[in-house]
Amino acid sequence: MKKVMFIACLMVLALASQAQRYAIVDTKYILDKLPEYKEAQKKLDQFSEQWQKEVDGKQSILDKMYKDFEAEQVMLSPELKKKREDELFVREKEVRDLQRKRFGFEGDLFKKRQELVKPIQDKVYNAIQKLAVNRSLDFILDKSEGITVIFADPKLDRSEDILKDLGVK
Repeated sequence: MKKVMFIACLMVLALASQAQRYAIVDTKYILDKLPEYKEAQKKLDQFSEQWQKEVDGKQSILDKMYKDFEAEQVMLSPELKKKREDELFVREKEVRDLQRKRFGFEGDLFKKRQELVKPIQDKVYNAIQKLAVNRSLDFILDKSEGITVIFADPKLDRSEDILKDLGVK
């Protein structure tokens, strides 16, 4: 009896899974084909490089201060030594704060990415949604980056359709 129920359940699941319509897209591939995405990435890289230079400049000043302090600390009075240590601590905190401000969670780079890339990602998402509605698809898998697809039949890949819908050849 248990075998019959198990087989019946498997058959129901098999039939239900065959009734679903799905497609696979590669959003990374789609985004890489969009000129506006490439331009946004280029701008983000420029901002990132500029901000990294700013952080590196402050870090090199701090490193020099540490070297100078190490070389001079044996000759410093306890009060002067404490003052220099406090100054080093303040400068180190400034560098960490600047790094967090530029590259931390919800920092300047995160905000710039939201400003430049999110509208493009939303455009692609809307095109995918439109494809799903127009073709009566039950679900669409994204095979780029995070999700692993062990096997994907190439005829299911609708990335080119999304590019065509976005006007990119």
